[in-house]
Amino acid sequence: MKKILLPALFSLAVAVCRADGPYHFIKKIPVGGEGGWDALTVDSAAQRLYVSHGTKVVVIDLAKDAAAGEITNTPGVHGFAVAPELKRGFSSNGRENKVSVVDLKTLQTLSKVDTGTNPDAILFEPGQNEIYAFNGRSQSATVIDAKSGKVVATIPLGGKPEFAEADPEAHRVFNNLEDKSEVAAIDTQTHSVVNHWPIAPGEEASGIAIDLKNHRLFLGCGGSKTMVMMDSANGKVLATVPIGEGVDGSAFDPGTQLAFSSCGQSATVTIVREDGDKLTVVQTLATERGARTMAIDPKTHKIYLPSAKFEAPAEGQRRGKMVPDSFKILVYGMGKE
Repeated sequence: MKKILLPALFSLAVAVCRADGPYHFIKKIPVGGEGGWDALTVDSAAQRLYVSHGTKVVVIDLAKDAAAGEITNTPGVHGFAVAPELKRGFSSNGRENKVSVVDLKTLQTLSKVDTGTNPDAILFEPGQNEIYAFNGRSQSATVIDAKSGKVVATIPLGGKPEFAEADPEAHRVFNNLEDKSEVAAIDTQTHSVVNHWPIAPGEEASGIAIDLKNHRLFLGCGGSKTMVMMDSANGKVLATVPIGEGVDGSAFDPGTQLAFSSCGQSATVTIVREDGDKLTVVQTLATERGARTMAIDPKTHKIYLPSAKFEAPAEGQRRGKMVPDSFKILVYGMGKE
């Protein structure tokens, strides 16, 4: 596609989405099974959704909105990264301190790679064809060559890592350090942290999303209950808006210039429009309590949030037990399906 067509196409996409109106509930995709959940990943080209669930990764066929398979033997899985051209996937297995290398066609595990302690967020960096596994307890990132499955670097981060995003053209990976209320900017060529950027007035960021075109980071900050927009070129905080309680996931849709923060305790997704250096809240979408992580399909603009039902908590407990086989994916979209 020629670059001269992009402004017109972008304007059309925004106009269509504005006409379609706000986000609303479309359906739920029943999944069932036992165990908790964490991050989820959309592979838009393959129309697949990968959902971390207990000791496995559930694969959802987005064309059918139904479970299509499982990736098993991933103890304490937190996240799943996809390298589409290599036809490989990578899961961060927190309880065994390993990353599984998976054949995306067969969903079979090809090998496992040792990481630091409790690998949590995981990211494919396409510029170097590398996987970054962010180790929560050892406060480091294990860098794995996606082709060979070999560790190429271990990067000390200086804080507890949460979610991350990559800018291949800038040779950077950006990672939230939740306990430091900072963003660590990692040079992907030297495998070293080159900047620690404070996110004040934001505090304790977990979710992160990126607008590659305009060089903006969107940070979901649980300590301050705000979304922070940061310049990814220099770390300058540009704007903040209030969000709900219990944020964990964030997303950005380049087709609509909308950014999202999913807040599990308040059972909301705050939807924000980016306009230059300004942020405007356009909707507070009601979801379900516990729906704290999210993913977006940039082709359809649908957002996906995992959730489940819980029994009434016993005296002195914050939350009751999960109702058996109640795990599901909530689907929200704009306009009619």
